[in-house]
Amino acid sequence: MRIDKSLLEPMVKSSVRITYITDHEGEVPVGSSKIGGKPDLPADFSWFYYEGKAYEGGIKSRPLAFLAQVNCEEVSQHDKDSLLPPKGMLYFFYEMATMTWGFDPKDKGSARVYYFSGDIAALIRTDFPSDLPDEFRIPEMPITYSSKDELPDVEEFIEWHEEFGDDTDCWDQYDELIAEMGFDSEDDEEEINKLLGYANIIQNGMLLECELTTSGLNTGGPEGYANVTALQKENSKKWQLLFQLDSMQVDGYEMMWGDGGRLYFYIKADDLAQLDFDNCWLILQCY
Repeated sequence: MRIDKSLLEPMVKSSVRITYITDHEGEVPVGSSKIGGKPDLPADFSWFYYEGKAYEGGIKSRPLAFLAQVNCEEVSQHDKDSLLPPKGMLYFFYEMATMTWGFDPKDKGSARVYYFSGDIAALIRTDFPSDLPDEFRIPEMPITYSSKDELPDVEEFIEWHEEFGDDTDCWDQYDELIAEMGFDSEDDEEEINKLLGYANIIQNGMLLECELTTSGLNTGGPEGYANVTALQKENSKKWQLLFQLDSMQVDGYEMMWGDGGRLYFYIKADDLAQLDFDNCWLILQCY
């Protein structure tokens, strides 16, 4: 079975690439996009907490770490598919001590996306909770954006077109075809941080994992996929990448997601269109 280019052409998406700047001087201005540092939040914001078992042991309620804030007006010119809100601020949080993987429904709440739709000028640089450990306070880094068109990794292509899943030639065919279309493999890039587009997959496609896990199934083993229905497969195609953040090593600070992996925040397309970020789902993959 051959993969036809006509299957791929409608799948092209635009991603917003994120580059963080490590050698900046002074604080990033309030209301600007950035990785880490203290977030700029509305005065009535209540910090997110999650109760779970830390990777070093112990169950308790812990504050989520602040990962990044995205000024939507700054990013809008690079959002070629016009999927993000044109104004306001998007925030990404994750509980680093528990460091959930996203295959257990109980992981809900360990990662959060918050959207502020009001006036950026009303935001306040907000101190971390006193019980957030220093190791989970990511250094402040301004970011710049650029656009890049993408096709999915072959694992996600197969989630969309499972008829190729048992074809041993599919992977080579796919690599050759996307190269012909001008989409080079990105496996050699050490860090890929971005909004939208497709996930740079380390282990396996994540669309079905998002759908099953948020439906209450533990997908940490094969039993989680034992009785997948046609409807679940179809619903899995409603999920898409919102934000991808790589492990980082910056000026003496190191944060590894698992063993040098990545965080992936997913959202349903309808939720994104309605600016509803309450049901995003995070998956961690590593090498």
